[in-house]
Amino acid sequence: MEVLVVYDVATATKAGERRLRRVAEVCEAYGQRVQKSVFECLLNGAQFEQLKYDLLEEIDERVDSLRIYRLREPFARHTFLAGLQPFYDLRGPLIV
Repeated sequence: MEVLVVYDVATATKAGERRLRRVAEVCEAYGQRVQKSVFECLLNGAQFEQLKYDLLEEIDERVDSLRIYRLREPFARHTFLAGLQPFYDLRGPLIV
């Protein structure tokens, strides 16, 4: 399944800045950053559950926000992209 992870971490404190870095690191382990706090991920069911668990371990639900959306298949047909960010094919090879 393809999912979109979107988060907003309160960074008014040093602890918030650390949470922001840790949330980004978790997301980087599962998918591709497409905007500063937005990641696209291609996951199986177990990975999806683990991602949710890992993110809930990092955020402070009293001040942070986390949203995970399942994207409709086929992704390219249901998505409009414009601007600076290129399209990343999560199913194809990623060359760095």
